[in-house]
Amino acid sequence: QVQLAESGGGLVQAGGSLRLSCAASGGTISRYGTGWFRQAPGKDREFVAAISWTSDTTYYGNSVKGRFTISRDRAKNTVSLQMNSLKPEDTAVYYCAAIPLGLYYSGRYYAAAQYDYWGQGTQVTVSS
Repeated sequence: QVQLAESGGGLVQAGGSLRLSCAASGGTISRYGTGWFRQAPGKDREFVAAISWTSDTTYYGNSVKGRFTISRDRAKNTVSLQMNSLKPEDTAVYYCAAIPLGLYYSGRYYAAAQYDYWGQGTQVTVSS
């Protein structure tokens, strides 16, 4: 059983930056890829970024490419999401989640339904 806990959300002005962290515990996290998703009120959960624990391969949603960077720290069992040039439309609850590596490498990293474990979410609000 993998437990995930997000931190680092908050209120920021447009153009600013925030760094989210996802701390993983329990289970064997190296068997999973880790993804970030976000959900704004009244909208579907949207894929943001993903990374595996075993390679440097990363993936990004089109709306965040060039602005967000996902990274991991194996020693600390954390995955971070550096968010720059934030826009009001980035306002959402951000979740980290774990997907089995087989599904991750098969290209299913963008599909929320493929993820087995989820954190509780952290609110990011970008003011205009």
